[in-house]
Amino acid sequence: MIRLTSELWVQSYLTRLRLKEIPAFITLKGDLTAGTIFVKINTLDGFASAYHKTFDLNLDKRCWQLLLLGKELEVDKKLEKEKRFDPDIWVIEVEDKQGRHLLDELGLKD
Repeated sequence: MIRLTSELWVQSYLTRLRLKEIPAFITLKGDLTAGTIFVKINTLDGFASAYHKTFDLNLDKRCWQLLLLGKELEVDKKLEKEKRFDPDIWVIEVEDKQGRHLLDELGLKD
């Protein structure tokens, strides 16, 4: 299976969000080739969620999984902890009151 570089995936994801008029920003740029990607969804009401890709043994494939859902400050602290553990991570912040992230759409969910 051919895997995209982290940088190419991030750029493609940002383009898909932009086409749906969903604001998103790179808040932490990680390793261009193989950095782990975290997606933070900021609903602009003091709450947020964070997703990361993990391997699901039951499905035998990589899937987006909710890392944390809660107050934005708690989510930021969790992402900071992940950064201390692995300085090569990417963090993409999506700002959408409806909580849209597109991670469940074809081409992004797998």
